Amino acid sequence: MELLRPEATVLSLGRRVLSFDREGRPYHYFREGKTYKRALDGSLHLRYREGERRRRRLAPEEALGVYQEVLDLAEAHLRDERRREEVLRWTPEGLLDPTPYRRAYAWPVSILPPDAYLSVVLQATTGCTWNRCAFCSFYQDRPFQKRTPEAFREHIQAVLALLGRGRLLRRGVFLADGNALALSEPLLPLLELVRAHFPGEPVMGFLDLFTGLKKAPSWWERLGGMGLRRVYIGLETGHAPLLALLRKPGHPKEVLPLVRALKAAGLSVGVILMVGAGGKAFAEAHFRESLALLAELPLGRGDVVYLSPFREDPGTPYAALGLAPLEDLEGELQRWAQAVRRLGLRASRYEIREFLY
Repeated sequence: MELLRPEATVLSLGRRVLSFDREGRPYHYFREGKTYKRALDGSLHLRYREGERRRRRLAPEEALGVYQEVLDLAEAHLRDERRREEVLRWTPEGLLDPTPYRRAYAWPVSILPPDAYLSVVLQATTGCTWNRCAFCSFYQDRPFQKRTPEAFREHIQAVLALLGRGRLLRRGVFLADGNALALSEPLLPLLELVRAHFPGEPVMGFLDLFTGLKKAPSWWERLGGMGLRRVYIGLETGHAPLLALLRKPGHPKEVLPLVRALKAAGLSVGVILMVGAGGKAFAEAHFRESLALLAELPLGRGDVVYLSPFREDPGTPYAALGLAPLEDLEGELQRWAQAVRRLGLRASRYEIREFLY
């Protein structure tokens, strides 16, 4: 059975389901319990379960084989002539080629919140203004730079060329990289360009606590009037000694005036907490003080508390501390989620290993 949606072509073939964007590129292939997802850079990623959820990026030779299989199935079962033309103009090599992605993104998109995976990512900045957190390696490969309006306009055009009609799948604009909302006046012409190219689309972005506090409440109202709708704050923990250990500046309590200002401006907020950070030594204080801080925040129906299972990166300063990890991280995540929901708040898992753009 073929489903011809305005934004996608879907082939349902019993235990196999194939989904293509309107450029004809496969972005999702389910085959007998295994899920293959294609990223915009052409790489192919496998998701499956063997007891627990597993994931891996396929080697190029393996990816080429899966792409050929997908194209063969489309040729055999896709009947609509226009959609056949979209899909069958591709070759496995063309689907794997990262060149179009690299034209649009000089630096790869490193991380997004889970509800922004299908946004259009625009890099108003590259890198992170702080880039010294003990646990983070997302932006170690690049300097912090902000784009001029001219460079940002060229970047938008390159991203639109990459997406083509695949843009129909995407909702909203995510301003990257790590802390693009930290910009002051230079952000305004960039938002004007976003509004011109993506009229009516909601804008989202990350914000660090220590830079957000420097903005007056009227600033957030101004950005809200220019399309900003959701701000993601990497709070990480409500326990001040742990925050210091993670090398994040400021005090957790400083999130209170920031969230009040964001909510007064009519923005929705995503608060990110890292469950398991600090390991056994910090587990109880991390849990207790983070929940106490959440109880003070003026969060409502449109806001989300993201619980991110902490994944230690061997190459970071945090790893060198040698802290004993939690023995049951999944159980701890459940404990946190239940506690967050008892506060009347929405809890959502934020698994960085699932990230794909």
